[in-house]
This record gives sequence, structure tokens and C-alpha cells, in this order.
Amino acid sequence: MIQRIQTIYLLVAGLILFGLFLFPYVHYNDLVGLGKDVRVTGIYGTSAGLPTHETSFWYILQIIATVVVGLLPIYTIFKFKNRKTQIKLILLDIVLIVLLAVWLYASASGHLVTVNQFLGAGTIGVGFFLLPISIIFLSLALGAIRRDEKLIKSADRLR
Repeated sequence: MIQRIQTIYLLVAGLILFGLFLFPYVHYNDLVGLGKDVRVTGIYGTSAGLPTHETSFWYILQIIATVVVGLLPIYTIFKFKNRKTQIKLILLDIVLIVLLAVWLYASASGHLVTVNQFLGAGTIGVGFFLLPISIIFLSLALGAIRRDEKLIKSADRLR
């Protein structure tokens, strides 16, 4: 049913994943000493006091991947009549989140190696903490769906 607790968990997981658009996942200082934020949508920094935005083909793919991973829990909510499909979609989303985290880490570390070789690595931003938090909420939803499945099976045995 759509009014169950797993709906809240799935909605929160989806919203947290869309939080990647707001928060950077890496912050570093370039060779000049200006701070730059690496987000899903690109690299943000300042140039002559004005905010600048750098983007490339890989960031466009990251945006698409983040939207897909963020929409999957919300799509899962509307599959409430088929709990087995919900379980499969949640497991698929967890795997996709892990792959997205690896991709974000690889792109951030690759960018830091080329730009910031002499100053060391950057600091981890809020965005990297959003991914494990969304996995936690997806796991809570998975547990709630499995409890519902057990409840339905025990009610069917009583009939």
C-alpha cells in the first residue's frame, strides 16, 4: 500500500539523492589558491570575484546518472502492488548508488591528480555522505517491504 512506512523511506532516499545537485562532493584549492567545489553538475569556483562553472561531457553523464538513480526510489513507490518488483528495484538502486559513488570518486580523484598534484587531495564534501545515507533509507524500505510480505503470507495461511 502506498501509505506504508516504506513509502516515506523511499521518498526520503530519492530526495537525498537529488541533494547531490545542491552539495559538492569534493572541495579543493587549485594552484592559485582559489577554492573550487566539485559537484555532479560540474566544477564551481571563482574567477575575478565572479562565480564560474566548468562543465564537460562527463559531468553531463553524471547528471543523467544521478537523475536516474534519484528517480528509481520514487518510481519504486508506485510499484506498491508488486512487492517482489519493489525488492528488485531497491536492490538495483543500491547497486547503482554504489557504482555512482565509485564513479564520483574516480572522477574527483582523477581531476585532483591533474589539477592539484602539488597541494595534496581535497576535502570530502557533503555529497559523499548523502550516498550512504540514501543506502540506509533504501535498506530500511527493503526491510519494511519484507515485513509486509511476511505479513501477507501469514494472513494467506490463515485463510
